[in-house]
Amino acid sequence: MDLFDDAVTAGFERAVALAARAAMPLVGGGDGDAVDAAAVDALRLALASVPVDGRVVAGEGEKDDAPMLEPGERFGSGGPAVDIVVDPVDGTRLAASGADGAMAILAAAPRGAFVDIGPAYYLDKLVGGADAAGLAIDAPVASNLAMLAEASGCPVSALRVAVQERPRNAAVATAVVAAGAQLVPFLHGDIERALRAAQSGGDLDLLLGIGGAPEGVIEAAAVRALGGTMQVRFAPQSPGEAERSRAAGLPAGVLGLGELCAADAVVFVSPVTPCDLGAPDPAAVRIVPPAE
Repeated sequence: MDLFDDAVTAGFERAVALAARAAMPLVGGGDGDAVDAAAVDALRLALASVPVDGRVVAGEGEKDDAPMLEPGERFGSGGPAVDIVVDPVDGTRLAASGADGAMAILAAAPRGAFVDIGPAYYLDKLVGGADAAGLAIDAPVASNLAMLAEASGCPVSALRVAVQERPRNAAVATAVVAAGAQLVPFLHGDIERALRAAQSGGDLDLLLGIGGAPEGVIEAAAVRALGGTMQVRFAPQSPGEAERSRAAGLPAGVLGLGELCAADAVVFVSPVTPCDLGAPDPAAVRIVPPAE
């Protein structure tokens, strides 16, 4: 059974399609803020007419000082209580430079389903498919890869592990290589890699390392819908973020998928530049062409 009725689904599809279309003329122009601003304006306008009592619970933008939909912002023309987590353009730098992998994306779920990330900017993440169910984010990388290889029926050397190229992830990347797995580094596009890693039989087996917290909530919605595996820990990257996280009472331990996204959700995606999303179940991840 569909999570939302046809009118709500169509409204969210239209919103991401219009956001993507608004950003497309700015692709390759070198101005990431302009890309974000165009998508945000189009998305906000489109969300106003979606037949829901809508609330934004997290949005990419604050940690990058970029245009954004504000957490707590309300939208919709009235209807069921729905929360969204949104990134008007995931891969802003990719779009600004004309590279592949930029997309407008939002995840929608019944009110209260998504974890409250508060002032957190970063999460340490482990994302995989169903075969990764026995892994633990606080276990050594080599142990996790050995367990995943056994569950997948393949040698560790056949595993492909995506890790974002950042100094904060250097130790994880080194551990992946030392364990004998294939390291798949990337600069931008955390969500794209998480979607691919969560699909059993896809081209990525695991996503590891520290990335954005708002993106992590979107990823949790997709991973849950795709039947994958995900664990995270809050991972502040500055004393200020650490202090804000402590003051907000954010947990120090591991959060599982049920804590990140406590109810069924649907993810809506519209490419701004060509994206490699694998072949996700369309009931879980709805890929929408940009509006014409």
